[in-house]
Amino acid sequence: DIREVYRLRQFCDHHHISLVVIGPEDPLALGFTDALASDDRLVFGPTKSGARLEADKSWAKQLMRSASIPTAESRTFDDPEAAEAYLHSRKEPPVVKAAGLARGKGVFVCENTAEALDAINQIMRAKVFGDAGSRVVIEERLTGPEASLLALVDGRNILVLPPCQDHKRLLDDDRGPNTGGMGAFCPASTIDDEMMSRIEREIIVPTVDALRREGIEYRGVLYAGLMLTPAGPKVLEFNVRFGDPECQPLMARLESDAIDLLEATAAGTLDQVDVRWSSQSAVCLVLASEGYPDKPRTGVEIEGIEQAESLLDVHVLHAGTRRDGQGRIITAGGRVLNIVALGNDVAEARDRAYLAASKISFPGMQFRTDIARQAPAPISRK
Repeated sequence: DIREVYRLRQFCDHHHISLVVIGPEDPLALGFTDALASDDRLVFGPTKSGARLEADKSWAKQLMRSASIPTAESRTFDDPEAAEAYLHSRKEPPVVKAAGLARGKGVFVCENTAEALDAINQIMRAKVFGDAGSRVVIEERLTGPEASLLALVDGRNILVLPPCQDHKRLLDDDRGPNTGGMGAFCPASTIDDEMMSRIEREIIVPTVDALRREGIEYRGVLYAGLMLTPAGPKVLEFNVRFGDPECQPLMARLESDAIDLLEATAAGTLDQVDVRWSSQSAVCLVLASEGYPDKPRTGVEIEGIEQAESLLDVHVLHAGTRRDGQGRIITAGGRVLNIVALGNDVAEARDRAYLAASKISFPGMQFRTDIARQAPAPISRK
């Protein structure tokens, strides 16, 4: 609720808070950055106008078209009947997206027209995502390896971060519904230095320039979800914050002070920061509740966290957990725990993550068994 921001501002003033870091997309889209920033307080995260890049997929598509940024061909609809008529006219199965914020679950990768029509019904008629589904974006289904490239932008300078790859689908072999993310690894083997330079040149820089032409001085994380197609990299989506779970393996490899990096981004001094990364690889494995992503089962006890944390180069991060009246750690959300492991390569990090997962248990626990498995060879196209 935007009304909360005024209480937050009072809290920051009272406690002389000099840096605020906004993580989730909702407060960014509501304008928390605009409301909390002051002459003596920096805020990490784009303004409300910059957050439209994630909060309004239709607007983001228009921006990309205006700047000739490679992305899937698309149409936007605010009438379900018009959307359905368009689907009947298509030959190839599309991707259907809620235009607004849907917590990472508003994308339907359809195998046929029937699935696409069902997606329209869920988004626009059943309103499973609320007002986020008032409009839909229907776009061509791209093929190729997926990757995520994040950059820090301070209004003038751009710092591209090591590439990550996440796993959105609930089940192994990229089956099942989309989720907020079931795992990720860094660095992504699908992107080499040459491809990174191309993505920065053709996508990241033109996007920041296009935002500037709209009067938006973008500061914060610019996350490009990409498909590496035979024709080159194309944008699947933009996020205006660190991805979850991509952030976890990324930060596990950061050797510099993260606060210095965030503060420099907010202050416009990224060019003055020395950034160091570990040569190790990192894998993040998500442990989820039974019923996720629809109706997760919560309130059950989690066992084995201490045993998992005792393993070499393993960290267990809490997401959907809480303590009950007896002091036990119980599930309190869909994505419950993140296991982050480091290794000399992705395979070693993966083995450590899954060994840690074997130590943890709770009723209905589910996770993918193929996170970072057989990571594809790097793709480089001039």
